[in-house]
Amino acid sequence: MTYSVAVSGASGYAGGELLRLLADHPDIEIRTVTAHSNAGQPLVAHQPHLRSLAHLTLQETTPEILSGHDIVFLALPHGQSGQYTDALTDVSLVVDCGADHRLTGREDWDAFYGGAFHEPWAYGVPELVTAAGKQRENLVGATRIAAPGCNASTVSLSLAPGVAAGVIDPSDLVSVLAVGPSGAGKSLKTHLLGSEILGSANPYAVGGTHRHIPEIRQALRAAGASGDVRLSFTPVIVPMARGILATSTARIADGATDAQVRDAWEAAYGDETFVQLLPEGQVPRTADVIGANTALMGLAIDRAAGRVVVVTAVDNLTKGTAGAAIQSMNIALGLPEGRALSVNGVAP
Repeated sequence: MTYSVAVSGASGYAGGELLRLLADHPDIEIRTVTAHSNAGQPLVAHQPHLRSLAHLTLQETTPEILSGHDIVFLALPHGQSGQYTDALTDVSLVVDCGADHRLTGREDWDAFYGGAFHEPWAYGVPELVTAAGKQRENLVGATRIAAPGCNASTVSLSLAPGVAAGVIDPSDLVSVLAVGPSGAGKSLKTHLLGSEILGSANPYAVGGTHRHIPEIRQALRAAGASGDVRLSFTPVIVPMARGILATSTARIADGATDAQVRDAWEAAYGDETFVQLLPEGQVPRTADVIGANTALMGLAIDRAAGRVVVVTAVDNLTKGTAGAAIQSMNIALGLPEGRALSVNGVAP
């Protein structure tokens, strides 16, 4: 069976990455691409690397144009998806790459986003450890999927195995992330100009204000955190177009041995294709995952500090967004989970 697909927000970075991956999916026909201010223009005017899709023209983003497809992907700014998802009742599968359907708590939405609150959908991080197993089980047969925030899924995947196994203290978590500016979208922003970021590292959303924090807390509670999930989260923009390198540390739980700590992560990801724990003593680079649907993870135990250190590298546009969305789509449709997704990055 071939599924007809519409991608909204197709002129942006996330939309472009969705289209790049979907273009090689044997079960998908990309029928419609939409945008807002760029409607009426050729897709390749905004995504010149997508040569196989040069025949497509960006249409207006309306419920009427998006309806009638088997699958709709929404790659819109936060707070804009809900107005369309409410109207797409005839679409069998909708995947939202924005934040509108990620959070289960209205209070968290109000505190970090504001505006209308929309019902939570199945969370699109298949490998995420939950108290009942893996998030993958919740995606089987799903008709509505919320793709993750790229920083949020990176940190959640980094820490959830330790929380689930009870070998780290979820009330004492710290994550510092080096992130590429593509995670902020394609619209022009002065602080993201090349002259502003080249040769500089620029922290932002410091002091517990980043919108992905409640998403991480929610994921770690789902992994079994019974008390407060306290996370100090600091992202730093660095001069690389795409990628996230997240260094997350947690206090080792009383009585947990080094072997038990490492066993928690090996048990969680030993059989996973797209989340891979590196051998002891190795840590990943963002260069190793560019263009891949792969999260590479290194784990170290700092007994002097009493902490476990997890360093995780992902491509924020692939595994962090579009790859996770397509992987989740494959699961929901009963297709091979890795179809159209690669573990191989692009180097140099």
